[in-house]
Amino acid sequence: MRIFILIFMLLRLSPAWAQAAPEDDVLPDSDFARAAVARGEILPLSALLPRIAAEFPGEVLDIELDLDDDGRFEEYEFEILTPDGRLIEVDVDAATGEITEVGPEDFDDDEDDDD
Repeated sequence: MRIFILIFMLLRLSPAWAQAAPEDDVLPDSDFARAAVARGEILPLSALLPRIAAEFPGEVLDIELDLDDDGRFEEYEFEILTPDGRLIEVDVDAATGEITEVGPEDFDDDEDDDD
């Protein structure tokens, strides 16, 4: 299951989301992610974007926040268009901020995981 998160949604954190989040089918995706940031389970994009921009120059085209099989946030996937025109994907552990994988964008890696 993939959750698409817009950058500005995570940057505008509200203290109102500090309580535990109910099941993910109750809160909209962005609210569920915001609650996880408020609880300290994952890092906010504001903490990751400067580092990603410094290490991988280019334009961030898309950011996905993926869940693991247990419904917990696992990693951010940054899709970046480099200055030389390459499309790369940078995977970052959502909890630690560690870069776990860098490579060409995999267009075949759509939501086929449930098949």
